[in-house]
Amino acid sequence: MITFGPGGNSLSFGKRKFPDDLPEYLKSLGLNGYEIEFGRGVRMSDSTAEKLKSISEENGIYLSVHAPYFISLSGVVEETRLKSVDYILQSAIAAKAVGAKKIVVHSGSCSKITREEATALAKDTLKRAQKALDEEKLSDIIICPETMGKINQLGTLEEVLELCTVDERFLPAVDFGHLNARTLGGIKTRDDYAKMLDLTEDKLGKERASNMHIHFSKIMYTTGGEKAHLTFADDKYGPDYEPLMEEIYSRGLEPSIICESDGTQAEDASKMKQYYESL
Repeated sequence: MITFGPGGNSLSFGKRKFPDDLPEYLKSLGLNGYEIEFGRGVRMSDSTAEKLKSISEENGIYLSVHAPYFISLSGVVEETRLKSVDYILQSAIAAKAVGAKKIVVHSGSCSKITREEATALAKDTLKRAQKALDEEKLSDIIICPETMGKINQLGTLEEVLELCTVDERFLPAVDFGHLNARTLGGIKTRDDYAKMLDLTEDKLGKERASNMHIHFSKIMYTTGGEKAHLTFADDKYGPDYEPLMEEIYSRGLEPSIICESDGTQAEDASKMKQYYESL
């Protein structure tokens, strides 16, 4: 089943109580997904996790988790990579506690080494991470390496798909805003989306391509790639979501889609869902 939701809370969530008021809020916008942002560290009380799991199950909310931003799969210092393994494990434990299945993981940097060397290091880190999850009986939690927005970061679509070959359980987290930013506005047409979806299916197979995780937002960029997340009101930077929704609909894909607009992520996720359903 395809799902739509925000990454974290929109400004309009306001003074509502989390997670108690989340179901009603999402329902008011017609949404059925939500991503928990652990960008600055995995912090959630046991009572909150238990309540979030209960209300998400009762209300049909598909949860995903974003692992800490400071993960570096391709760090040249082994100690740094071992810490990243631990951060992924912490994220998986939290995901299990709230009933989420997917954890989104940043790919890392390749500014001081070649892209090939960075990819090899990242693959080794991911192997270690999956082993750690298996040892802790968290094999059902899916690691999702994410495409990145800055040119000096590891995380082109091709690189992320290669990372996903480490384990057949991995699914790509394809952030089309990031890919548009790192290609300096390279996503313009439905055919551009089609080529990326074709590549994903060719590399990972139809089932994994169908169940991928998607991040979407319009993103300002400079010559180095991503600079700042925007809202759907922006008409300068893109990319447009309509051609992607058309391509997903025509292929019968069932991804989990999370909007990461700046402050209007729930409202913009709702716009995507409404357009998808209009098809």
